[in-house]
This record gives sequence, C-alpha cells and structure tokens, in this order.
Amino acid sequence: MRRYFTLISIWILTTGAVYSQGSTAVSMYLKKDKETQLEYIESESGNLFNKLGHHGPAIENQWYALRLYFNKKTAIDVYSKAKPGLELAAKKWYPAKKEQLEGCGADYYKVGKTVGLGGIKLWDGDKVLDLNPVKKRSARVTAYGDSCSMEMISEGVPYMGKKVDILVRVSMYASKREARVEAFCMTGEEVQFVTGINYFPNLITKKDSHYALTWGIYPEDVAAEKVEVGGALILSPDIIDKQVDDDRQLLFISKPAQSITTWITSYCAREAGIDSYEDFEKKVETLLQNY
Repeated sequence: MRRYFTLISIWILTTGAVYSQGSTAVSMYLKKDKETQLEYIESESGNLFNKLGHHGPAIENQWYALRLYFNKKTAIDVYSKAKPGLELAAKKWYPAKKEQLEGCGADYYKVGKTVGLGGIKLWDGDKVLDLNPVKKRSARVTAYGDSCSMEMISEGVPYMGKKVDILVRVSMYASKREARVEAFCMTGEEVQFVTGINYFPNLITKKDSHYALTWGIYPEDVAAEKVEVGGALILSPDIIDKQVDDDRQLLFISKPAQSITTWITSYCAREAGIDSYEDFEKKVETLLQNY
C-alpha cells in the first residue's frame, strides 16, 4: 500500500460531482470513484490518462469547458456547449447522444497527437519535444469566486542536456470568453516554449503574427452529430521567435524565456449567433482588440 501512494498521490477536495463557484467550475476525479472530487493528484509515471475522468483535470465557464490531458501530450481539449450553463457536474464531458440532441454540449474538437488548442510543449532548436519523460507529473484544480484554474507540473523533463520542471496553468473566468494559458520553467532556465492550434485538411485556418484560428468539422467520433467548431489562440508577437506549420498544427515557438502567457477561446455552430466561419471570425476580431 505504501508503494502505491508513492506512485499516485491524491488529495480529496470534496464529495459530489464537481466543485463550482458561480459561473465557473473545476472537476478532477478517478474513474473508479466518480463521486469523489480531487484537488491534487500526482504520478511518477506521468500518465493517468486512462485512470482519470475526462483524462485529466477539467475546468469550465458558462460557454465551454477545457481539459488538460494527463499524459505526455499535455494537450488542451475543448468541450463545446449549445447554450450557456455549467455541465461538467452532471455530464462529465460525455453526455448521452439523446442528451446532446436535446441541448447538452459535446466533444466536437479532436486533438490527436498535437498540442490541441493552446497546449504547451518545448522546442530544442530543431523539433517539438513532449513534456516527457518525467520524474513526476502532478495536477491541481482550484475554484475562486469568479474564476477557476487547472495546473499541471511536469518535473525532470530532459531539455538541452538538463532536466527542467515545467508548470502549465489554464484559467477561466465568469465574465471572459477567453481563457488564459501560462507556462513557466520552474527550475529557472530560459527555454523555448511551443504552443499552437491543431487542424485537419477540411478546416479553415488563418494566422497572423499574434493569433491563429481554425474553423470546421473535426473528425471526432464521440458526438451525436457533426458540428462546426472554432478555436483561436492569441499571443503577443514580441514573445515569438518563429512559426511552424507541420500540416496538422499551426505552431508558435517562443524566444528563450522563463515564462509565456497566451489566450485561447472556442465557439461552436450550435451557439446562438454563430452560424458560419464569418460569425466566428467577427467574434475573434472583437477579442483581438483587447490584446
């Protein structure tokens, strides 16, 4: 028993399906115990993808939810909603198909082997590096009065002949459509972070020096129907060293830094007022005025 808790350590937050603060909520639980919410969990293997509900920590506001995969991908995925409200408590990311058709949200976005929407990896000067292998990976969820966050720390990641600890924090707000993504090198080194947004051949893509967006039907197979979904990544051009398009994701490589901050958002065609790419693009252009 002692050895088990060396490999996986958990802190219990509360009982119930989700920890909510008004118009935001957090959720993290083991599949074998869906009613016990966790505040913190860690694993020496760095992979709890198949043991955690929604494959990692999750957070939501009234418009959509985000999850952070607890494995080497450390990608960010999206749960889209047809109408405003909190759904993780009742639906745990995967509503039944009948429930989806009656108005619940669904997982229309597909990450695959990419960063997803704004996920974080590293760049070694030549290629993208996963935050893996690790000495330990841990996750924490926190609910505040009008916001919530999920954090993941990947410790002992090999990078350029050293071992670095990388913290990724994703925060959502009751009053903001966009979520903030922060990445820190906790061991103090300057590293080149990688972020971006993934896409598929049939999707519309657009990028500039400080943003990238995609729109269309992702090849996801867990939703009751095919629905167009849009994702956008917003960041300062001052932090970017180069851009890379590898035919599956639009990537931004940071200048050497100890930390970076970016913003992400998502809309889907089931929402009121979002009937086309043009509608989505107008929404993103409005957000861009703030950055």
